Amino acid sequence: MSNIPLYGAELVGTFLLVLLGNAVVGNVVLKGTKGNGGGWIVITAGWGLAVFVGAFVVFSTSGAHLNPAVSIGLASAGIFDWALVPGYITGQMLGGLLGALFVWLLFIPHWPKTDDPDLKLACFATIPAIESVPNNLFSEFLGTFVLIFGILCIKPAYLNLHETTAVIDLGAEGLIPVSLLVMAIGLSLGGTTGYAINPARDLSPRFMHWILPIPGKGSSQWRYASIPVVGPILGSVAAAGLYVLLIRLDVLTGN
Repeated sequence: MSNIPLYGAELVGTFLLVLLGNAVVGNVVLKGTKGNGGGWIVITAGWGLAVFVGAFVVFSTSGAHLNPAVSIGLASAGIFDWALVPGYITGQMLGGLLGALFVWLLFIPHWPKTDDPDLKLACFATIPAIESVPNNLFSEFLGTFVLIFGILCIKPAYLNLHETTAVIDLGAEGLIPVSLLVMAIGLSLGGTTGYAINPARDLSPRFMHWILPIPGKGSSQWRYASIPVVGPILGSVAAAGLYVLLIRLDVLTGN
């Protein structure tokens, strides 16, 4: 059977994730929007909901990774086929490009009204609050570590009845814990770098910021672009390694 539906689902889900996530940033930071000045809590809540929407749309098809770090982390933990990882990442990166394109289209009247070029870049990609390569890398590593470890530890709901255990299919509601996890990471760990924790939500939109005609957009800050890629990948592998170790030590159960 062709894997194209899996990769296409990752494209669609990541498109929705980036569209809604980066659009909530635009709604808060760009001049002339009704959400202007909404603040950090609005952004983190918006990103959590963006994860929920993108994930429930395609979960039944691809498992809704929507993030190269998730695909790499699950494969590193031995619960996802490494052969599928390149196709998943390709779909995710293309979805990020498409999502960023529609964010640009949505806010066309607002780009010239906003003077600060960093605010325009924030609608596409992340930049650090204080530039420090070691700290910025650690921030992205830590945020992604928590994300992947949390995902690996989230278990399905079970019903025990007359000594028989059955999995309860919660449908879309079963994705709520992941959405809350992303929101928690943003609220607690996200203020230093903007918590990319996902190369597809940062690198692809950064490229679109670079090529699209945005009045007064300034630099795409390519010197920083490797941090939201390397940090999440390292964090995902470390989280997978710890999860496997704790399973083998019976600290966690693999149900």
